[in-house]
Amino acid sequence: MSDERFQNQYRIPSARAKWHDYNGGMYFVTVCTRNRKHFFGEIHNGVMHLTEIGKYTQDCVQDIPSHNPYAEIPLFVIMPNHIHLVVTIDGGDCRDVPWRVSTDGKNKIMQEICNRQGKLSTTIGGMKQAITRFAHQHNLPFAWQPRFHDHIIRGNEDMNNIADYIENNVSRWEYDRFFG
Repeated sequence: MSDERFQNQYRIPSARAKWHDYNGGMYFVTVCTRNRKHFFGEIHNGVMHLTEIGKYTQDCVQDIPSHNPYAEIPLFVIMPNHIHLVVTIDGGDCRDVPWRVSTDGKNKIMQEICNRQGKLSTTIGGMKQAITRFAHQHNLPFAWQPRFHDHIIRGNEDMNNIADYIENNVSRWEYDRFFG
């Protein structure tokens, strides 16, 4: 464990590539539920059956570009206890982020987060927050695993392998490392 502390607690070092700013590029992202609980639905006979929160999650993922104009989601799959997404982030600064309009209160805080963390973290964090809010508003049990995993996509072969994985993830569920 690192000796680095924040507010007298140990911190987990960032898994982000220090040579990359996450404000542009293509990423393969995996976001898991806490303790890998099956909040999003179940797979029966090779078909994913979404719960209410799973259906909202699908809508939320499809709506990401309207909230984050610099982000596109060309491919994703919702599994019982995790989501895989390909996220394309348009380079440049965060001036297109909706909360940039105002510099007071929460808008200022969100802009500072975007400037510090990069557009990928802002995009995934906003999605996680919206889904959590929906669950709480509808009294649905739900929790995320902290953080998310990302992989910088480095070319066509890498993208083709990821696309194959996403497109076949439901049918290969019993062999998935998140199965359980």
